Amino acid sequence: MASPSKAGAALAALREDLVGDVFAPSDPGYDEARTVFNAMIDRRPAVIAQCVSEDDVVRAVRFGRELDLPIAVRGGGHSVAGMAVNDDGLVIDLRHMRAVTVDPVARAVRVAGGATMSDLDRACEPHALATTGGRASTTGVGGFVLGGGTGWLDRWCGLAVDNLLGVDLVTADGERVHASADEHPDLFWALHGGGGNFGIATGITLRLHSLPDFSIALLLYLPEFGPEVVRTYRELMAHAPDEASGGIIYLTGPPEEFVPPHLVGSLLCGVLLTYAGPEQDMRKLAEPLLALPHETEVVGAMPYADVQCMIDDPPGMRNYWSAEYLTGIPDPYVDLYCARAESMPVPTGTIHVLFPQGGAIARGPHEYPVPYRDAPWAVHPFAMWEDPADDERGIQWVRDVRADAQPWSTGDVYLNFIGDEGPDRVTAGVGAENAHRLAEVKGRYDPDNVFRFNHNIRPA
Repeated sequence: MASPSKAGAALAALREDLVGDVFAPSDPGYDEARTVFNAMIDRRPAVIAQCVSEDDVVRAVRFGRELDLPIAVRGGGHSVAGMAVNDDGLVIDLRHMRAVTVDPVARAVRVAGGATMSDLDRACEPHALATTGGRASTTGVGGFVLGGGTGWLDRWCGLAVDNLLGVDLVTADGERVHASADEHPDLFWALHGGGGNFGIATGITLRLHSLPDFSIALLLYLPEFGPEVVRTYRELMAHAPDEASGGIIYLTGPPEEFVPPHLVGSLLCGVLLTYAGPEQDMRKLAEPLLALPHETEVVGAMPYADVQCMIDDPPGMRNYWSAEYLTGIPDPYVDLYCARAESMPVPTGTIHVLFPQGGAIARGPHEYPVPYRDAPWAVHPFAMWEDPADDERGIQWVRDVRADAQPWSTGDVYLNFIGDEGPDRVTAGVGAENAHRLAEVKGRYDPDNVFRFNHNIRPA
């Protein structure tokens, strides 16, 4: 580490040179700047550099390297493991870099490194264009895409990385690199699921798709109907067109207008059918679900960007998530999945999600490090609560959901859905056959493992 005098001089120079704000522990605003989405994470970096441009990012990286500070990168959204912040290091915060530029003729969009899914979706909406985004508007685009990217549109237009056209990066040496199919192709390949291991993404260019219509059916059932709801949705999705997606969601009845007051705070089984097309086609597909006895329904056309906001995760809660990708959901698993909902922490923000894959996901390019592509289903236990006294219960419930799924698990995982579950799970997230090649790319672009506050791939 640098001497105090050298560190002080370097910090003074960074404050002078950076267009954005710089926070040290004694500065007003420091605590707000270090606070992250998951309230279980409480870390105190030495310096937070809130960058507003790629030039700022370059300056911040060089500052961190000069002082040999550990460097964490904060994109636009949330990392459940708190990987966006460290203790006694440098945080390079991109949240002020949110520009989104749509080219409707080329059907492409460039998204700055700190933009959220809402920034992307709202910019594309006036052009009736969209691309696969996360299932919440608060998700950061950069981490989402580089981690693979699954959402309501992936069965129709592929995973987010299947739509990746280019990435602007600042490397561990503070150099600018553009990665695409024609420039730095090995790096471009690694960015299709390898996450933030290879540099700081200051800009991402994605392919867009025409989306003039979007519609949904959101139905809530009493939990005793859960097994029948899941089986009905399973059979519906087995023959559904690629435009259809959604999932089963066990949840605490929220205080919303469409929820009867006597069910607010109670366990409910929900099904969300999303459809990248007109309402009449969605309604015909939803008929078997509508025929089951349900307590409430929201059915009709709805802008895709609005749907993205429907299950936003509030900040300041305690979070623990995981996932398992499944070879299928036969009746024995359906029964286990539904029974496990009975031990969910209720009433909390916890949700118990089961969603389909297939379609364009399975047909997509298999050369990328996204090994979960062929799994037909995934289960995503998403525990979220407020009281620290519930920590043990919430974490154990997530682990129980994973244990239930083991007989049907493919062994693969989507890294954006999990926290720090160890190096074996990182390998499961990129595929054992890809891990060595990713390590070689890491060795070329980040040989010192500067960018290690992530699902880390150690350099070869």
